[in-house]
Amino acid sequence: MGDPVNDVDPVEEYENENSVGISLVEAISDNDRDTAQNSQAPNTVSTEGPSTEVQTVAYERKKRKRTSDVWKDFVEVDSNGVKQPQCKWCKTIFKASRSSSTTTLRRHLLTCLPYMGSKKKQKVLAVESKEADGAFTVSNFTYDRNRVRELASHMILYHEYPFSLMEHVVFNRFMSANTPYWEKMSRAAAKKECMRTYENERTKLRALLKHVNKVHITTDMWTSCQKLSYMVVTCHFIDSDWHLQRRVLNFCNVPPPHTGLLIADALEKCFQSWGIENKISSITVDNASSNDVAIRILKDDFRLKKTLSVSGQLFHVRCCAHITNLLVQYGLGEIRDIIDCVRDGIKYLVASESRLKQFSEIAKQLQLPSKKLILDVPTRWNSTYLMLDAAIQFKEVFPRYGDRDRCFEWVPTVEEWGQVENVCQLLAIFNEVTNIVSGSDYPTANLFLSEVWRMKDILGKKSRDENEYMKSMVRKMSAKFDKYWGECNLLMSIAAVLDPRFKLVLIQFCFPLIYHGPEAAKNIDHVSAVLLELYNEYIHEYNSTLEAQREQDNARMNVSGSSSSVGTGRSMQSGQSLFKSFVRSVDTVQPSKSELDNYLEESIYICEEGSDASFDALEWWKTNSLKFRTLSKLARDILATPITTVSSESTFSAGGRVIDPHRASLKTETVQMLLCGSDWVRALYGLKRSSTNSMDVPSETHFLLPQQ
Repeated sequence: MGDPVNDVDPVEEYENENSVGISLVEAISDNDRDTAQNSQAPNTVSTEGPSTEVQTVAYERKKRKRTSDVWKDFVEVDSNGVKQPQCKWCKTIFKASRSSSTTTLRRHLLTCLPYMGSKKKQKVLAVESKEADGAFTVSNFTYDRNRVRELASHMILYHEYPFSLMEHVVFNRFMSANTPYWEKMSRAAAKKECMRTYENERTKLRALLKHVNKVHITTDMWTSCQKLSYMVVTCHFIDSDWHLQRRVLNFCNVPPPHTGLLIADALEKCFQSWGIENKISSITVDNASSNDVAIRILKDDFRLKKTLSVSGQLFHVRCCAHITNLLVQYGLGEIRDIIDCVRDGIKYLVASESRLKQFSEIAKQLQLPSKKLILDVPTRWNSTYLMLDAAIQFKEVFPRYGDRDRCFEWVPTVEEWGQVENVCQLLAIFNEVTNIVSGSDYPTANLFLSEVWRMKDILGKKSRDENEYMKSMVRKMSAKFDKYWGECNLLMSIAAVLDPRFKLVLIQFCFPLIYHGPEAAKNIDHVSAVLLELYNEYIHEYNSTLEAQREQDNARMNVSGSSSSVGTGRSMQSGQSLFKSFVRSVDTVQPSKSELDNYLEESIYICEEGSDASFDALEWWKTNSLKFRTLSKLARDILATPITTVSSESTFSAGGRVIDPHRASLKTETVQMLLCGSDWVRALYGLKRSSTNSMDVPSETHFLLPQQ
């Protein structure tokens, strides 16, 4: 027999222990439980027995380990504070089951296309070719639904497709035939993806602009078919690789009245939203009076901030294309009756197929090579020139057709056709200049002065013409030319000097032809003085940067010396760092001749025969940036200045296609997303609009004559 005190049945002992635990828990009232939870750890309960000893009881059940193999393809994510299962393959989120059942998850795997594709034993190869070197890359194909949706948004933005394209029946059948993994997108999902792409590209552009020293702005106003007014703001700059870049920053609704103050406020808000309010170098606008007021307000604001170069003398840039249009339209008023006669006659002919056929028969009898008539856009002088130039080829056909059709009364006389020929010879020069100035690739500013000189030169020659109508026409055009370009255009002149093919030689050659007498020498001296002042500002900025770096180096050396005196030795500068600090201290000594003097004293750059048209001034400065460290920065900022607002007008043309009568209910925020996103996606892939794309700008209409 054992000791009766210790001889206790094991089952009875287990029950007694449980009963004690239960009694302790039941002894805690609701208030006591709240007090215990607030004072003790979250997983324990404190109780006091008769002997005042504290005991801890666990009240949270231990989480059971998952045993289902379905969790190999699912992961728990936090959605609004609730943990929910998400498919690793298609990223679909499911509602959490209260019973922890995995039946729904298993059923999903049976229809999940990415999961089913991963179970194939034989992988699909993806072959990608590189056009640059003709090489091919081969890799295992993996269907990425998110990437597909992203590329779908790029397609919609770039090609200006409607969101409903993704719901088209045949399009979805086409995509399903290409890949079994394709999943249909709704128009709402397509809009959401486009907005995500817009935000992503906007973030990238903001990061890019942080590293740009100066930016140049073009802006213009436009009224859509919605009868809403939009303002486009385009930014021009040269990136770190010396490539000329342009981006549409804003395409926003600006309600009337469009006063100068309202335009200035809208531009200021745009600059602040992009963080470039202290980087604006110039703004290019047309000749509207409200734009002059807006530029004056902004100029005064920037002067207070002291962010303008040479006291803002290069800040306001007038659109050369707009000035040229005003100049030519003013001169064409001398032969307005003849132009209207030709235009009305072409309208009459193209209104009927039978008339065109009869007109074509006469042209064929005369064995004329030209086979088309052109109807112009009256507000665009260059399309009027093309209409007249094409009509001259049929000057013998017009009277013969008038003999057959008694209703045709628009037959210019022989004298009037002679006037048209003389005017077209003059306008041919202006048309060629406009094509250079308004090029779709947005040429750099150094190309314009020589073209402006060509216009002045041809006006001077035609002013001595024997015909009185030509003298009168040239007199009017010269008056407009002197109004806008009578004062020296500093920007075009300085940009020309920074072209190594021209330097000061070009302005010394063309200024005496543009300006009269002593004004030429005065303007040459003025250009040289402003260029020197601008260069000194860049030198001052460069020296300030060196001084700041030198102070940082001294502070770092002091910290290093104090650390070494303590005995750590870990903060000591390397020998290369000390050498760079020494170079910065020596670099403050100014050379006997500045970079500007050395550049101007060198002979002009002569291109190889036939390669002058392909010369790239930016590439030349990039190559010589080590030789002209400061002057190259000045050239990069000046050459990026746009002389026209053509980039803004091309955006308006795209806006006319996006906001068509079938999509006139688009919100202004959606319109901005579509047009800005289209421009950014085009830049993402390095794509440009073709200069021959007739949809880019309103242009003349070509009518081919019927062939027999």
